[in-house]
Amino acid sequence: MTPAASPPSDPTAAPPRAPLWLLALITFSGTLAMHIFVPALPEAAEGLDAAAGTLQLTISLYILGLAVGQLFYGPLSDRFGRRPVLLGGLCLYTLSGIAAALAPGAGSLIAARLFQAFGGCAGLVLGRAMVRDTSAPEDAARRLALMNLMVTLGPGFAPLIGGLLVSAAGWRSVLYALVVIGFANLVCAWRLLPETGRRAGAAAGGSVLRHYRRLFASRAFLGYAIGGGCATTSMYAFIAAAPFIMTGELHRPPHEVGIYLGILISGVWLGSMAASRLIGRVSIDRLMVRANLLSVAGALVFLATTLSGMMSVTATVGAMFVFTLGVGMAAPAALTKAIGVDPRIIGSASGLYGFTQMAVGALCTSLAGLGSQPALAAALVLAAAGLVGQIAFAIALGHERRRAVTAP
Repeated sequence: MTPAASPPSDPTAAPPRAPLWLLALITFSGTLAMHIFVPALPEAAEGLDAAAGTLQLTISLYILGLAVGQLFYGPLSDRFGRRPVLLGGLCLYTLSGIAAALAPGAGSLIAARLFQAFGGCAGLVLGRAMVRDTSAPEDAARRLALMNLMVTLGPGFAPLIGGLLVSAAGWRSVLYALVVIGFANLVCAWRLLPETGRRAGAAAGGSVLRHYRRLFASRAFLGYAIGGGCATTSMYAFIAAAPFIMTGELHRPPHEVGIYLGILISGVWLGSMAASRLIGRVSIDRLMVRANLLSVAGALVFLATTLSGMMSVTATVGAMFVFTLGVGMAAPAALTKAIGVDPRIIGSASGLYGFTQMAVGALCTSLAGLGSQPALAAALVLAAAGLVGQIAFAIALGHERRRAVTAP
C-alpha cells in the first residue's frame, strides 16, 4: 500500500513521518552527481574526443541547473504537494542519467547532465522541506542538523568513489551508478514517503515572485548572497579543474584525484564543526568576514605557488585545505545573515540564496575552464572570488549598520 496522498485533516494528529535516512539520501544525491563525476572528466574528454574545457561544462552547467531548479520546486510543491513533485523530479533525474550514460558525444552528455541537475534539484529542495514538514518545532533543528551532517559527509567520499569506478570500469560506470541511485531513490520515495505539505493553491507562485522582488531590492541581502556564493561555491572552480591539475600538471595517476578532493571536502566539514563551536563566542559578522579572509589567504598562496613554478601536490592540497576550512566556517554565517534580512520571507530568502550560490559556482567553474593552464585559471578565479566576497560582505554590513542608525 502506498502512502496517503495528503496529510491528515485533523490538526491535532501527529504529522506524517518520513525516514530521515531516505530524505538525506534524496537530498545529497543531487550534489553527489556533480562530485562523483569529477574524477571521470579526463577519461570522458578522451573517450568523446572533446577538449577539457568542453567537458567541464558537464560540471558548470550541472551547477547552473541546480541553481535554477531551486527557484521553482518550492512553489510547485506548495501548489501540487511535496510527494508528486518529488517523484517527478526523481523520474527526470533517473531518465536523464540513462541518457547521459548512453551519450554518444560531448554535446548530448552536457545536455543530459543539465536535465539530470533539474531532476536532482527536487531532492535538494524538497528533502529539507519534508524534514521541516514532518518535525515538531522542538525537533526540527535536531533533525535538520543530523541530516545536514549526513549530506556534508557524502561529497567527501564521492570523488574517491568516482575515482575507483573510473579505474575499475571506465568513466561511463560513474553515470550508470547514478542511474542505480536515482532508481533506488524513486522506488523508496514511492513506497515510503507520505505527502507532508499542505497545498497553498495558485496564489503561492505570485507570492513567491513578490518575495523575490523584495529581496532583489535589498542591498543587504544581495551583499550576503553574492558574498556567500563567492565565499563558498567558488571552490567548485578548483573541484572541476582538479583532475586536469593533478594528472596533467602534477603528473599524478587518476585514482589519486578522488583522494585529494576528499581531503578538501573534509576541510569544509571541519570548518563547519569549528563554526558551530565559535558561534556564540564570536559575532556572526566577524566570523563570516574572517573565515573568508582565511579562504583568500589560501587562494593567494595557491596563486603564488602557481606563478612561481613551485607548485606541488603538498603545496596545492595544503593551500586548498586552508581555503576549504574558511569555506566551512563562512557558509553558516553567510546563510544566517542572508535569511535574517527579512524574517517574514525566510523561505524565499533561503531559495534565492541557494540559487545565488549555485550560480556563482557555475560562473567560477566556467571561468576556470578558460585557457590552457588549469591551475593558474583556478587560482585566479578563487583569489578574485574571495576578494569580491569581502567587498560584498562589507557593503551588506555597512548597509545594515546605516539602517540600524536611522531606524526610529
